[in-house]
Amino acid sequence: MTSRLWPEHLDPVIAEFQDCFDSMERYELLFEYSAKHPSPLPPEEWTDENQVHGCQSRAHIECSLDSSGRFLMRGGADAQIVQGLMSVTAMAVNGMKPERVSSMSPEYADAMGIRNSLTPSRANGFLNMFERVRSEAEKMV
Repeated sequence: MTSRLWPEHLDPVIAEFQDCFDSMERYELLFEYSAKHPSPLPPEEWTDENQVHGCQSRAHIECSLDSSGRFLMRGGADAQIVQGLMSVTAMAVNGMKPERVSSMSPEYADAMGIRNSLTPSRANGFLNMFERVRSEAEKMV
């Protein structure tokens, strides 16, 4: 039994970030990923209930199960860095069983080399967002 810290399908994304020369290049790649969000949550659906608290920018997520009983995270933020982190997180968790999502850790952000590039408040916001996703998945188990 393997104890992967992130889903295998995220490996190409992590490799792309690892190939970056420096923090600025990683930020630029995050900006690109912010536009590729696989399951965006448009601003008109942002509510107090789906807001991620403790995040420097306005960030909102909704978690549900799709018609196959697989996890679906929708997210939106008013900052490209946060939107990019949400996009990568959605790419990681969407389509997985809720049990797997609930046992994940945010280690993929470390492997990408992005978490140590974030300001302390952004890093805290990312962890709050990730914990919210993990917690929502736990409720679905």
